[in-house]
Amino acid sequence: MSTFTIIADKVKAGQRLTEDDALALYASNDLLAIGELAALVNERKSGRRVYFNVNRHINPTNVCVNRCVFCAFSRTGDADDAYTLTRDEMVRRAVEAQAQGATEVHLVGGLHPDLTFGFYLELLSAIRDAAPALHIKAFTAVELDWFASISGLTVQQVLERLMAAGLGSMPGGGAEILVEGVRRQICPEKISGQRWLDIHRLAHQAGLKTNCTMLYGHLESHADRVRHMAMLRELQDQTGGFQVFIPLAWQPDNSPLKLDVTGTSGLDDLKTLAIARLFLDNIPHLKAYWVMLGEKIAQVALSFGVDDLDGTVVEEKIGHDAGARSPQSLSLERIIHLIRLAGKQPVERDTLYRPLRSF
Repeated sequence: MSTFTIIADKVKAGQRLTEDDALALYASNDLLAIGELAALVNERKSGRRVYFNVNRHINPTNVCVNRCVFCAFSRTGDADDAYTLTRDEMVRRAVEAQAQGATEVHLVGGLHPDLTFGFYLELLSAIRDAAPALHIKAFTAVELDWFASISGLTVQQVLERLMAAGLGSMPGGGAEILVEGVRRQICPEKISGQRWLDIHRLAHQAGLKTNCTMLYGHLESHADRVRHMAMLRELQDQTGGFQVFIPLAWQPDNSPLKLDVTGTSGLDDLKTLAIARLFLDNIPHLKAYWVMLGEKIAQVALSFGVDDLDGTVVEEKIGHDAGARSPQSLSLERIIHLIRLAGKQPVERDTLYRPLRSF
């Protein structure tokens, strides 16, 4: 009996895959067979439903004290293209998003050396008061650690104050690759992988749902990817707080990290998504982030275990500064069209994956 047959039998029986199983799938060239298994698992979890939401990204600043070598977004404060949005401007964009039917605002930015923790608390409160229909998903674990360091508070205290100001959930950014050997090469100034996990654990204990991500296609090996996913799975076993896993394809065009690669291939993207669906048996949803994958690969991914396409987004800067060639936003009608063409049922959701309406 072949290794793939043994793995397939485990999947069909609902048994958990090992890290060696996931590595064997990476070594396989039978992409369609892997995709078929992932589609089976996805069918069990979500049926024909594909989720999306109407959301608005706001990146408050690109000024950052860190210099991660993979990142094309961060700037020093004196750079010609450095920017920091005012609180009023961000509130205006949130109000505009609510008026356009958005249910979520997504806030992620750089670690600005001059902005106080109080600035962010006031921002959340102002958005909550001006646009009460919006769920506020904001701040990565890296940002929370920064808030703790500049305020003299513990992460628990930071979380308490943010939640009181209006924080509803957390995105999954800043995970990159949790394996320390790679992490020290691509983001040595960033918090450790263990610290990232610890902060998400604290968020889950505080009652927040969070997302989780993996940046792939740079210096990491397949073994690093699988170990990263295993670390997420282990925490999810303990807390149950992760809602969705989002593999993020590294964008090399404008990155300071210069490698002899032109980005991930479509084959690698689809294989990574499918293996994630098979391996991360305890994380409910899998997202194809169309901003970094592009519309076509994201659409095909709906047959490779994916049940979420993110949302309308509007004015995403981090991926596009790195060279993403996708549009800045997708209309509600476009998302519905993409999902239907893939033979799936579009379902608009809120941030916590509660269905709002089907199409």
